[in-house]
Amino acid sequence: MIIGIDGRAAYWYRGTGIGTYVYQLIYKQSQLDQDNQYYILIPKESDYSFIWGDNFHKTLVDNMRKDRFWEELEIKDVLLDRKVDVYHIPQNGIGMPKEKICPFVITLHDVIPITMPETVGPYYCKKFLESIPEILDKSDAILTVSEFSKADICRELSLPEDKVFVSKLAAEDIYTPVDKSLAKAYIREKYGIENDFFLYVGGFNPRKNIKSLLLAFAYIKERLKKRYKVVILGKQGKSYDDLVKLSHKLKISDDCIFTGFIPVDDMPLFYNAASVFVYPSLYEGFGLPVVESMACGTPVITSNVTSLPEVVGDAAITVSPEDYEAIGDNMLRLMEDEKLYEDMRKKALERASLYSWDKTVKDTIEVYKLVAGR
Repeated sequence: MIIGIDGRAAYWYRGTGIGTYVYQLIYKQSQLDQDNQYYILIPKESDYSFIWGDNFHKTLVDNMRKDRFWEELEIKDVLLDRKVDVYHIPQNGIGMPKEKICPFVITLHDVIPITMPETVGPYYCKKFLESIPEILDKSDAILTVSEFSKADICRELSLPEDKVFVSKLAAEDIYTPVDKSLAKAYIREKYGIENDFFLYVGGFNPRKNIKSLLLAFAYIKERLKKRYKVVILGKQGKSYDDLVKLSHKLKISDDCIFTGFIPVDDMPLFYNAASVFVYPSLYEGFGLPVVESMACGTPVITSNVTSLPEVVGDAAITVSPEDYEAIGDNMLRLMEDEKLYEDMRKKALERASLYSWDKTVKDTIEVYKLVAGR
């Protein structure tokens, strides 16, 4: 087969969920698949040195601009010239070419603009809702990242189940256990974080529900036997100001550290240095940070809704995301019960090992074959 892939997100959005997905998909394909030819469509003046192999071809496209990421691409000639058998658009189908000149596969991560439109930026929500009927009409197969997301997609978009295929995500290879004292020393030296801490990683969208973590921490602060911090990693988005105000109202502002964006290479050190990872999201198509934390052996408290119970199984403590008292009680319990902590650490490592980018790639290639064979 000759396979084309829109690879822009791997460079422009590395470190986000979709950026990590596209990066790892292409990187692992270049490691595992020597049978098929790949043309990775990329913007000019970009570093795609992670792609290697004689059957992988970096294909520069003139009209790719980050500020026009969500617009349709005019790449008919690019696909025709390379006799592409299947073209994969991995970021929810957005950017799908205007003309369909070969089978299209998309990865649709979730349907949050439909199920929780109030949590999505107005431009993206409008673009998604306007584009999705045509995207679905042109798509020959749809990949998604969890059984929950598949059910959501089929229900909300009235799609037959045999058009949607699940290909689950995994932690990158860099997420692995390291000595906790060494990780804490690194974080202390580079970021000035002295205390033990509870960690959150992700966006600042209200859907991520960081406020429940702050409320939970305030609820248990005086019962903790030593001083802890709450460390919140991620590019500061639209709810940042509200969260800062809430931390002052709860009188925990001195205990809350908003780091902003953190380089990918430092992320495993934060997960390993953390006492507990808390992820009280209201809605996830998959929830990659929980698997990253589990792969580092750090116990997880997360939500009992959407895809998260499917992803963590019994390897994390799951609670209602809006029950901040239950979140706090479990944060405290993990700090006081050494046996529970060790049990959850072991379960986390075992669960994370079930997810593999190798399997993600193999599942994806099977869908390419199916579509090309039609």
